[in-house]
Amino acid sequence: MSDKPVLFADGILEASVNYGVTRITLAQTGSEGKPVPCGQLMIPVVQLPAFANSVVALLKQIDAKVKQAQQQPAAAEPAAEQPEPQAVPGSFRFSG
Repeated sequence: MSDKPVLFADGILEASVNYGVTRITLAQTGSEGKPVPCGQLMIPVVQLPAFANSVVALLKQIDAKVKQAQQQPAAAEPAAEQPEPQAVPGSFRFSG
């Protein structure tokens, strides 16, 4: 995976469909707090529903991991003082 380009994006600037290809311009928050383009994601429009469903499935898995992480410390030691649970688990693999 190291030979593939890596993009960090925290938003979307714009999206369009031309000739059956969805083009999503990804954004990063710039130094002045405004979004700046950082790359473009291109997906055949016929594959867009499957792609979106995979992202939704990933979000559901993240939500389940967060809920699990929040419940485990409470069940383990209810009387002891516990640190704040992590908002998002450190890492896990998406199985979609």
